[in-house]
Amino acid sequence: MSVVVRGTRGWVLDAHALVDRGYSRCRRTGGDNRTSHWTGRFKKQCFQMLKAHHSARADVGEGNTGVLHETDKASKKRKRKHSELNQGEIDSRAFHEKIRSVVLEGTTSLVASARSLGHLTGAPDAAKEPLPSPQCGLAALCEMAKELPSADDDDDQRDESAQPLVAEGGRTSHLDLFSRVTENEAQWAAVVPLMGGEYVIPPHAAFLLSDFTRIRPLVRCGRRFDLIVMDPPWENKSVKRSRRYSSLPSSQLKRLPIPTLASPNCLVVTWVTNRPSHLRFVRDELYPHWGLEVVAQWFWVKVTASGEFVFPLDSDHKKPYEVLVLGRYRCAAGDAASSPGTPEVPVEDQRLIVSVPSALHSQKPCLSEVLKPHVGGGAECLELFARSLQPGWTSWGNEVLKFQHTSYFTLTPTDDGAEAPGAEAPGAEAVAGPTAPPEDPLPAPGGPMAAKQLTRQ
Repeated sequence: MSVVVRGTRGWVLDAHALVDRGYSRCRRTGGDNRTSHWTGRFKKQCFQMLKAHHSARADVGEGNTGVLHETDKASKKRKRKHSELNQGEIDSRAFHEKIRSVVLEGTTSLVASARSLGHLTGAPDAAKEPLPSPQCGLAALCEMAKELPSADDDDDQRDESAQPLVAEGGRTSHLDLFSRVTENEAQWAAVVPLMGGEYVIPPHAAFLLSDFTRIRPLVRCGRRFDLIVMDPPWENKSVKRSRRYSSLPSSQLKRLPIPTLASPNCLVVTWVTNRPSHLRFVRDELYPHWGLEVVAQWFWVKVTASGEFVFPLDSDHKKPYEVLVLGRYRCAAGDAASSPGTPEVPVEDQRLIVSVPSALHSQKPCLSEVLKPHVGGGAECLELFARSLQPGWTSWGNEVLKFQHTSYFTLTPTDDGAEAPGAEAPGAEAVAGPTAPPEDPLPAPGGPMAAKQLTRQ
């Protein structure tokens, strides 16, 4: 069950179950073109956060009080006087005080509901194992690909359609991953060799591996999306110090072709850091520039497996929540896409998404289940600045396959035989593994594409 609690204040999600959807049936093609059947599970230890950070403890709903109790050893450190705070820090404190009660009361209620159902009890359900840490050279490959002819260099002869992930005989050597959208057209996940590694591609998922300068092939596919989710690589001091990934100046985000990609009434969701200047930029500059109307602000609240805030709620260093800004695309008069779009469903403001975060850097929870009521069942969905794929979505970014590497999955064979080349595909019951069937993804099978990320926070 990926949605543990669904209430008036928001949701409690099982983020691991959401990631796992679509991998109960996998097919792997070997060098001899023989196909074997597997069941795939994303490694559970990536979601085994049992203790809060910095010796901080923030229990939600402890005892019968229903109140959040916090003890923070870091609070014993000497704090700077208010007069020494810079304007950004003053703004951050003001924003926190404004939304603190929403986060505190909502999380208390949602966690209590989850605990009553046997979730967030703190019991580890996976063996303690080290996290996978494969070297990801996708961004470097995107840089190298810039030396190849651009998709715009030969406009008249360029094929704009998506290319199939697997050709006849199970071959993937034909793929141009950097200048054409690639799509897994099958109803099962495909385990395929790509660029010297092996990756698990979910069913009906499409992707483009490129950076900001090579996003044009995504536009040229001619697809309009009903939902666009993005997690931009925001600039901040810690990113510059760690050099963990390349950041993008806020002003550059205006170059994203959202009006070209969005269908009428498209819902656009942007992950924003807790820096007030970034939040103001999205609400006051970026969304108006794209023709978006801000309709809601949500919060992702990160808790441990026992329901504690991962950081103290009032910590000056890091907060246990992140912000999502939701907006609707309003077509300009005469816009080519101004035909009736997805029927608009009102979006409630200040909802909470509570989940145990991934231990993998910048792996956000999947939003498909909580956004489904606002975009409809057959929606075309896109993720920008992505590091992973979702069934039925289109994804874009220069590390779009990062968390699809087989090192992040446990693959279990489901049969002793293998299909000979050209053999007829067996029915679902012949290849289904021992796990339960995956929940339906947001879009109906048959219309994919998910664009996620270039680099991200």
